Amino acid sequence: MAVSYHSTRASGEAAGVDFETALMRGLAPDGGLYLPRPVLPLPAGWQASRSLPDLATLVLPPYLGVEREALEPLLQAALDFPLPLVPLARDRHVLELFHGPTMAFKDVGARTMARLTAAAAAHRGRSVTVLVATSGDTGSAVADAFKGLARVRVALLYPEDMVSEMQERQLVTARPGVQAFRVRGTFDDCQRLVKGAFSDPALAQLGLSSANSINIGRLLPQALYYLWGVARLGRSTGAPAPVVTVPSGNLGNLTGGVLAEKMGMPVGRFVAAHNVNDFFPEFLEGRAEAYAFRPTRATLSNAMDVGAPSNFERLLALLGDALPERVWGVSVDDDATLGRMRTSARDDGYLPCPHTAVALEGLERYRAVSGDTRPAIVLATAHPAKFPDAVRRATGEPAPRSPQLEGLVDRQRNVLPLDAEPAALRAALLDFTAAAS
Repeated sequence: MAVSYHSTRASGEAAGVDFETALMRGLAPDGGLYLPRPVLPLPAGWQASRSLPDLATLVLPPYLGVEREALEPLLQAALDFPLPLVPLARDRHVLELFHGPTMAFKDVGARTMARLTAAAAAHRGRSVTVLVATSGDTGSAVADAFKGLARVRVALLYPEDMVSEMQERQLVTARPGVQAFRVRGTFDDCQRLVKGAFSDPALAQLGLSSANSINIGRLLPQALYYLWGVARLGRSTGAPAPVVTVPSGNLGNLTGGVLAEKMGMPVGRFVAAHNVNDFFPEFLEGRAEAYAFRPTRATLSNAMDVGAPSNFERLLALLGDALPERVWGVSVDDDATLGRMRTSARDDGYLPCPHTAVALEGLERYRAVSGDTRPAIVLATAHPAKFPDAVRRATGEPAPRSPQLEGLVDRQRNVLPLDAEPAALRAALLDFTAAAS
């Protein structure tokens, strides 16, 4: 069955586009976000897949409109790292998604999307400028995934003084075809600039595309690790459908899980674990109106510091009134985050990053309120070595060493300051692409 991609803002009768068009556009022309239609049932045998690339090769071809034989080498190269499921006490399981090159879960979507984008640009015979806003790990994952690809340039925007020192080192490391911009503002300012650039006529000739989770090309691969984790858990324990707890900010990670459920993945319920940027938990409880977003507040779990989550629109389109039934939301402040890091290290022998700690704490609160003791999968989204200050505050000990991160100290850097104004971004992008041509 053919899959087409439709804007969240289009009527049911509106014509869809193919995957390549949705990938290259990023945003739909009406400003909406693309979703696949229909969402296909999972193929037989998906739970027996031996590796994540094998699972991807089984699930993704009909969504991408690419033959399996052509797609397989691309996926094998993109997803060449493990995603272990680590058991903890009390039927909790941590799915570690941070074993890729930038030590964050976003390597899964970014590396897959980069190869798909390069193939699409070559097919169309034109260049692409990938524009990405990041509150932490997205930018470095995208920069690493896209670096040096023919016909592709990357401009990444991150908020000044709102990412960790280690994350910033990753963001600003010089890479061919990549330019980092340090924005004088918040992540929401960065996201606003990116969205505005897509409707700026002066930038139309740049072939803009996105690599945030607003792009369906990054979002679809994120469904894969949910399938992988649930399959591994079911194979090892014969367990009922698990509760899945997701560190949440811009809600792209959660949307990937909902897509996986729509495909037929068994899941008991999702727990959306936020920091104090709590619009979504408040909405789920009926205490905030739809789209009543709030200003961003800075926290230790900075990659989740999002006041206006883009993928809220997708979740409404996918689940509608059933959203509060399928997703339970919780807000965790910095003191509780540090407390969970400390408790987990002491009682479980497992040191989480701040984002993963928010999810672990969120699971505890969900179980206390609901009495739901079904097996749980907690997504671990980044390596704790990326957050040495938080680790020391929580445990009194230094963060685990990472030669991969320590090697960034002496690397050449490439970053420019940027005011949070559309005109400033327009001028910067025109200069960057002209120099890269």
